[in-house]
Amino acid sequence: MQLINQTINLLKKEILLEWRSKYAFNGVLLYVVSTVFICYIAFNLNPGFMGSNGYPIVWNVLFWIIILFASVNAIAKSFMQESKSRLLYYYSIASPQAIILSKTIYNILLMTLLSALALPVYMLFFNNTIGDPLFYFLAVLLGSISFSTVFTMISAIASKAGNNGTLMAILSFPVIIPVILILVKLSKSAMDGIERSLSYGNIGVLLAINVIVITTSLILFPFLWRD
Repeated sequence: MQLINQTINLLKKEILLEWRSKYAFNGVLLYVVSTVFICYIAFNLNPGFMGSNGYPIVWNVLFWIIILFASVNAIAKSFMQESKSRLLYYYSIASPQAIILSKTIYNILLMTLLSALALPVYMLFFNNTIGDPLFYFLAVLLGSISFSTVFTMISAIASKAGNNGTLMAILSFPVIIPVILILVKLSKSAMDGIERSLSYGNIGVLLAINVIVITTSLILFPFLWRD
């Protein structure tokens, strides 16, 4: 019960700080909109491409590339913005599990909101017919959760190594690649309107990866916290 209360209070703090500054949200939203617009201009230089057979595949992959880099930009700063004095204060009032959980939940909420806004903007610039829109949105939601859990854990590890961005990229690569492959397959099935039951296996694998990552974070972060 104490863990839940500490997590809720820390989560409120994260939301309040973001509401006051809106630094991460506005920065990533600007990145998403500007990237989509640049891609739109590039695609218009090849007017015949939008009618080709490869266009739906590129449409899907390009969307996940945008969301992936938006996640990196939003979540990489999770622990970088925390000063040593503030971390010391957290150490005296909360458990390390509550801190990593609050960070993870906050990043999930942030990425879910950004993805929910990015998808309509993307569809506005790049027209494409999605066979199962509800299932595609579910894939986007799962992608937001997966990126948040993975990058939050990696950001916590990198913060104890001097916030080394290179280390974060190296550590996240073997974990994020399988997630991206599953998300691309899942969303492509939704675009083609394939029977949902055929994608349940991919959803199960994705959920299992998230459970493993969160469990690893809860076990590993207390040891990192002591350093």
